Amino acid sequence: MRSIARWPAAVGSLALLAGCGGGQSVRDAAIADAMSVDGAQCPAVIEQHVEEGFNHIACTSATDYQTNPPSSGNHFGCWPEYRTFDAPVPWGNLVHALEHGAVVIVYNCGSTGCPDEVARAQAFIDALPPDTSCTDHRMILAPDPTLEGARWAATAWTWTLRADCFDETAFMQFYTDHYDHGRETVCGGGAPSANLCDQMICV
Repeated sequence: MRSIARWPAAVGSLALLAGCGGGQSVRDAAIADAMSVDGAQCPAVIEQHVEEGFNHIACTSATDYQTNPPSSGNHFGCWPEYRTFDAPVPWGNLVHALEHGAVVIVYNCGSTGCPDEVARAQAFIDALPPDTSCTDHRMILAPDPTLEGARWAATAWTWTLRADCFDETAFMQFYTDHYDHGRETVCGGGAPSANLCDQMICV
């Protein structure tokens, strides 16, 4: 059985670089109590956040998301394909996918990597039930060197999960509660590359 324990939301600050040639300043700012997932194999915390915006900006613009990982905000005109990436994808693009109802899973395992956990995350995505709105799953898995304070995270529109390991129980709860809860339902059509600066294709 899964239970939720309430924890006061912590507000911290950090700076990191991301996006399409722009800097990104991030201040972790949860607006609700954090919820720890009991029964998980490692500490996992789910938080809700204020919506930061939803307008399109040039992919050369700096982004300034208030959460780590980002969970909403102004974003680039292109979104990525819903798939697994071997290279980091700019958050300006990933946030566009969140607006479409996607769940993005990211990891930062340092120089040693975590191939076994990545394989488990991929198996988790592959085993998800069919998407009732789209023929493809609006799921993205990618490394994220900007992720700090946690090795694994998931994000959906205005929600984040942060964990010290990939735990199927916690990530499934997050997926069940927050998948397809973006501002729009948009299936496919994203750019296939991790370098998504061509806004002439995606709007």
